[in-house]
Amino acid sequence: MTGSRPRLALLGGALLLLAAGCAQATSSTPGDTPAPDLAADQVAIRVAYTGGFVGPGVTLTRLPLLAIYGDGRVFNEGPIPAIYPGPALPNLQISQITPGDVAKLVDRAVTAGVGKKTDFGQPGIADAASTRFTVLTPTGLQTTEVYALQEAQDGGLTADQRAAREKFKGLLADLTDLDATLGVHLQPKPYTADRVAAISFEYNADGQLPQQKEMTWPGPALPGEIVGGGQVRCVAVTGADAKAVLDAAAQANQMTPWKSGGKRWNVTFRPLLPGEEDCASLAQAQ
Repeated sequence: MTGSRPRLALLGGALLLLAAGCAQATSSTPGDTPAPDLAADQVAIRVAYTGGFVGPGVTLTRLPLLAIYGDGRVFNEGPIPAIYPGPALPNLQISQITPGDVAKLVDRAVTAGVGKKTDFGQPGIADAASTRFTVLTPTGLQTTEVYALQEAQDGGLTADQRAAREKFKGLLADLTDLDATLGVHLQPKPYTADRVAAISFEYNADGQLPQQKEMTWPGPALPGEIVGGGQVRCVAVTGADAKAVLDAAAQANQMTPWKSGGKRWNVTFRPLLPGEEDCASLAQAQ
């Protein structure tokens, strides 16, 4: 199964289980900043899409729009070639800011209202995704989720609800344009993960495409274990197997048939970011 890969690491199972639903969040005080001893592999800020009318494989494999770690590492997905079928691997990129800038961005997010209970209204749009903002502060994990943040127009919303949405649109713009927000010139580089999750379904060829070259799967047997409470199967690949899988995937596309266990599989790849251990951690982030 393939699908679009909306855009950016997750906080780890225990923290992510605390994430609240739409417009439900823990209280916070503007001015909070990261604790000085924030660990390098702790996610300070994460912005991600959640939900929406997409296949279960897509919800499991999409990257956050943005993930900023305690040591200033910034992860996001870069441009993808406008071709079909697209590359098998997402264009995962990494750049670097200072821990001081991380503190400024956390303060910006908390000041904007992440962690406060806010009424964003319920726009009359079906099957849209929500935008989830997650921030780690000394007082704990703060989360706010806004349904149809980008899609919603003014219809059916009060003036206060529109103002609340505009504030979070501004926050999203600030976090996804760090050059302008911080006055820096980031130089993103491709990020090579040391582990990858592979979500697979029995191969279903696109009849409009020429026959695709079959490749032999070099990792643990597909399709892996069921995750996420549905019929999605996933296998986490680590160590030497991960390098072999990633090297092979770099030569493949989204419709490449992979042969494993005497069957052919469609495979969607999700490089695991720091703090993401396995397929279960991806499922917990949804």
